[in-house]
Amino acid sequence: MPSSHPGTRLSSVTRLAAAAAAAGVVAAALALPAVGGSGAAVVAATEALNLRPAALTEPPLPEKTTVYDAAGNAIAQFYAQDRKVVPLARISEPMRTAIVAIEDDRFYQHGAIDLEGTARALVKNLTTGGISQGGSSITQQYVKQVLLNSADTEQEKNAALEGSYARKLRELRHAMYVERKYSKDQILEKYLNIAYFGAGANGVEAAARRFFGVPAARLDLAQAATLAGAVQDPNRTDPNLGAKARKLLLQRRNVVLDRMAELGRITRAQADTAKAGKLGYRGIRQPNGCQESRYPYFCEYVRHELLADRAFGKTRRQREQAFGLGGLKVRTTLDPKAQRAAESAIKKHVFASDRALAAEALVEPGTGKIKAMAASRPYGGSARDHEISYNAAADMAHGGLIGFQPGSTFKTFTLITALKQGMKIDDGITAGAGYTAPGPSAFKNCAGGNVGDPSWTVTNDEGSPGFKTLATGTWGSVNTFFMELQERVGLCPTVETAESLGVKRADGAELREFETFTLGINESDPVTVAGAYAAIAARGTYCEPMAITAITGRDGRTTPYRPRCERALDPEIADATAHILSGVFTQGTMSGVGGIGRPAAGKTGTTDGYASAWFAGFTPDLAGAVSIGDPRGAQRHKLTGVTIGGRYFGSVQGASLPGPIWKDTMIAALRGTPATAFTPLNTSRFGGCEQNCAPEKQERDDLQVGPADDQYGDAFGDEPDEDGGFFDR
Repeated sequence: MPSSHPGTRLSSVTRLAAAAAAAGVVAAALALPAVGGSGAAVVAATEALNLRPAALTEPPLPEKTTVYDAAGNAIAQFYAQDRKVVPLARISEPMRTAIVAIEDDRFYQHGAIDLEGTARALVKNLTTGGISQGGSSITQQYVKQVLLNSADTEQEKNAALEGSYARKLRELRHAMYVERKYSKDQILEKYLNIAYFGAGANGVEAAARRFFGVPAARLDLAQAATLAGAVQDPNRTDPNLGAKARKLLLQRRNVVLDRMAELGRITRAQADTAKAGKLGYRGIRQPNGCQESRYPYFCEYVRHELLADRAFGKTRRQREQAFGLGGLKVRTTLDPKAQRAAESAIKKHVFASDRALAAEALVEPGTGKIKAMAASRPYGGSARDHEISYNAAADMAHGGLIGFQPGSTFKTFTLITALKQGMKIDDGITAGAGYTAPGPSAFKNCAGGNVGDPSWTVTNDEGSPGFKTLATGTWGSVNTFFMELQERVGLCPTVETAESLGVKRADGAELREFETFTLGINESDPVTVAGAYAAIAARGTYCEPMAITAITGRDGRTTPYRPRCERALDPEIADATAHILSGVFTQGTMSGVGGIGRPAAGKTGTTDGYASAWFAGFTPDLAGAVSIGDPRGAQRHKLTGVTIGGRYFGSVQGASLPGPIWKDTMIAALRGTPATAFTPLNTSRFGGCEQNCAPEKQERDDLQVGPADDQYGDAFGDEPDEDGGFFDR
């Protein structure tokens, strides 16, 4: 070993400096000990070469962001780099000893660089005419990794990796700063958390779990030596590359063990025992992203919420960068029990291989918490496996597409508008077999424009003319009745009612304010529709659907996310709506399906020509919406003459599939939850009728509604095209 006497050191410095000067480089700087070196001569030499510590900017290390359900179970994780930062106390002693022994055995004795190691490397480099040997201390290696992780451009990355003395000098000055700022243990901790070990593992904690399936705190001697050996050239020894790389890694492990024995850090017997074992690589894959989550659709909703949250940056790029840094703990609203209920119900009725796609969302009244999101197909990108790569239950802003037309579920908003304007549940209108707008001004949009079209007629297909009340017209889902009713209460007030309940188009465009609005022409998504119906269940309090309840940052500070709610309806109007919609199960389009054994209300929806089918319903405790349609194009591929879930359907209506899915979901999701009653109807305000009351016999006849959903056809939103047919508006 070279002498460590100060005089000998100065002599070495002088010789090396002379050699460097002759070569026209500043390599002599690399031979100098940094802060922590002893002797006035060393300090003088440092000052002569103008070596001063240079501040090092140390951005937070990229870490994993973990998403949890409402019960605290991890359901997804995201990372740009697989890493979890841990304190030195949670890294095993064998790991600490091994990395120091092989990378910088005098780490605790020298300053920013190891004079002896650097001197040996420099002599070698000067004789070869380049950088052929490193000699970097752990501190310098940490600096190099910081500069590499901080690089935003390829030019900056190349500068951090270039083989030049200029880079070495920059690293040295930063290393001097680091040695002043931190203790040796702190530097070692930082290095072990930033180092890349191969196999996609950044930092020792991720490496321990990926290589061996244990935390860094439980790494034994052989495992520690393996990881310590991997950092030298992780791309060559990456065990995922095959047998050759694994052989190289095994050799490196044994080199580390021999070095530890040579230094007296372990005994020769310990080294030999460890060397006798196999590599032991397990290759435990770490899931990354929503595609690998158990609940991919909910995960996608959360991811889009985070990327839209301006708390993480003013621009989307800034938010993506902040999200890429990770280190967040995201707590969500997902209820595992409700999620299982939705998944099971959909799977029971619709197969992944079916052309039709079913989707469902559950929302808690009074908070807007999304309890579940499910679809009949798995999430992914393989058409062969019937996968889809978008969020079938959400709007475009949350990873979805354009959704499906919700049909008669929108009649509820016209019903509410009528109640708001003072109509009673037995007030009614005589509905014809067809409805034609009496003139262009029969309907006005919210801009005051005429949208009435007297050139075409809405029908009930088989026809059910006669007097209909708010109750019987809703139970039978009579198209012509609701066209007459919307004409009476006004198109714009109906649109405003829907908007107050959070209704919007799935594609983010403005609602289409045509006279067929009440018949559900605006493509929607289950989350939005479930949120609107949840407001009725909450007695008129609309809460924006929410998926995140709290986020804990890498600094340990937690930001709670509270429900965003507002009063949208008079509570008694909501009660009256729930009262009427409850009859859908007993006297209306869901009577053939039946109830769920507790108070419930809802509305079926079937679009023109059976392009899609829906059911939206609620109890005081939970609301849900189910849609089904063909994602290849609902208007081109209608739900007629189809086999779904192994069952043939001449046509799919709201009560055919969405209703039973909703029923099975709610029974399972609410099992064990005490039944809650709706607030009774204020009969003095809404009971009976004051105008347009029907004779008793006619009213009795109108109650005889068949079990099929929207049996009158829901011919909505259609107007003649040039060929005399109809196309959806």
